[in-house]
Amino acid sequence: MSSPSDQPNNPLHGITLRAILEDLVNRRGFDELGRLIPIRCFTHDPSVPSSLKFLRKTEWARAKVESLYLKDHRTLERKRARNQARAERRRIAAASPETPSDAEDEQP
Repeated sequence: MSSPSDQPNNPLHGITLRAILEDLVNRRGFDELGRLIPIRCFTHDPSVPSSLKFLRKTEWARAKVESLYLKDHRTLERKRARNQARAERRRIAAASPETPSDAEDEQP
């Protein structure tokens, strides 16, 4: 079995197809998955086991699902970083001793 250091450039290394599919279904649901990736296993009587069976046999469909998963996680990381930066700016602004209106009142 290969270790994570064997595939440093593979962002999906160590993540199972089941975990990818369950994550997408939990965040987006089968309705949205069927709209984004119009394959029958997402649009007609969808379930995780039937979708896994199809995706394991069909490379092009699996590639689309993996691509959507990676895109979602890049978006989540950008949002997380942006929110952390905003929280830090708010913390700094709240800790500053002087506000602009206070500075105007003190000038002669």
